[in-house]
Amino acid sequence: MKRISILVTLTLAADLLSVDPSLAQTPTRVTVDTIVASGFDAPVQLTHAGDETNRLFVVEQGGLIRIVKEGVVRPTPFLDLRDRISSGGERGLLGLAFHPLYEENGTFFIYYTDRPGATVVARLSVSVAEPDIAVAASAETLLRVAQPFPNHNGGQLAFSPLDGYLYIGLGDGGSGNDPRNHGQNKNTLLGAILRIDVDSGAPFVVPPDNPFVGRDGADEIWAYGLRNPWRFSFDETGDLYIGDVGQNAWEEIDFQAAGTPGGLNFGWAIREGPCPRGRPQPCVAASPELTEPILFYDRSAGASVTGGFVYRGSRFPAFSGRYFYGDFISGRIWSLPPAGRASERVPRLELETGLGISSFGEDESGELYVVDYIGGEIRALEDAVNAPVILDATMPVGYVGVPYFHRISVAGGTPPFRFELVGGTLAPGLSGPQSSAGAVSGTPVLAGAFGPFTVRVTDSRGISSERALTHHIDLLSGQ
Repeated sequence: MKRISILVTLTLAADLLSVDPSLAQTPTRVTVDTIVASGFDAPVQLTHAGDETNRLFVVEQGGLIRIVKEGVVRPTPFLDLRDRISSGGERGLLGLAFHPLYEENGTFFIYYTDRPGATVVARLSVSVAEPDIAVAASAETLLRVAQPFPNHNGGQLAFSPLDGYLYIGLGDGGSGNDPRNHGQNKNTLLGAILRIDVDSGAPFVVPPDNPFVGRDGADEIWAYGLRNPWRFSFDETGDLYIGDVGQNAWEEIDFQAAGTPGGLNFGWAIREGPCPRGRPQPCVAASPELTEPILFYDRSAGASVTGGFVYRGSRFPAFSGRYFYGDFISGRIWSLPPAGRASERVPRLELETGLGISSFGEDESGELYVVDYIGGEIRALEDAVNAPVILDATMPVGYVGVPYFHRISVAGGTPPFRFELVGGTLAPGLSGPQSSAGAVSGTPVLAGAFGPFTVRVTDSRGISSERALTHHIDLLSGQ
């Protein structure tokens, strides 16, 4: 595999949350060596239907959606739109999202560039008789947005796991440096993420809590100040991560925490990354009405960010909660640890792939994939180390004078496991964890909160990780 030697400069905004330090020593080694499917022509997205069929749907920029079923690419496409789209450069069939109730209603949504060059978002249905074939004639246009230039077309569609609304990402209309100021114009749909209700009326209804309903600004807008949001995703928590492609200096990931009201202004074209647009470092902080990116990197690390996903699968527990993202030009993959303390949430360079990473994808089980635009391949994102990980963070409550027993839970790794206490002390009266069983046992003699104490687990390969645990001992009623 081709390797790219580039000096990396990654910077994190100061107000970030950070990784749980109890998991910081878990070793990983990301690999994308496993090719899941190949033979695609300019693939730009991978997703699933959420219908328990475990099919993967691959979007090709030229106008096809193809199905990978049980490891085999079906010869007949799920959907063929080549006769109605304009493809090339940043145009084409760019996005696909299945309705959260797709298994019941057979409805899905696409994002494409039509022949005149406008952005179209449409609703379609699957064939009742053939679940691997969509009905192209069922297409109903929800939105059509004129594009003044051929680039910065956005392309992402996603349903929020919290409110069930459809979110749509549009670029600023193109050219360079946003010549028409779309990013800061709330009365255009360009340079924004839209939020619509596709279930309460035809073709859609604007949710009443969208930020500009009844105010200056387009009703459909949820967030604005974006240049070219190339892939955004919701975590299962509802947190929103947005990869926004930069102009000449910075690539950035923007973030909106679950439950935050709409109306965030991510700053383009006033700012690019951490700086005022077009100004060299040192950078000055943004004004309070602008939302800074949670992380950014300069052109020594890459030149076209590709937003990714938070890992919520089960195969690789050391990945759990990490946000994976990459760069289309440099082929690098990074990850950002889960929420925790501000000073420790630092992005980690995981791999130099040499791939044209046009997208990341997620299957029904939460496992992640990398879409290689240049090679036409889908590759699995895997942990080559797969270290054992202690799942417990807090042990079950114990009681003074009552015999206690708890076996520490582990995921990943290769059994048998060996456990040892390497830091801190247990509650008085308890001992362990036993070397092979991972059990903490005894009879507590003192009430209170104890810990953190650090447990190391080592698997049969000699690979180990550590986690800090806490424990609470209570008095029984009447003691």
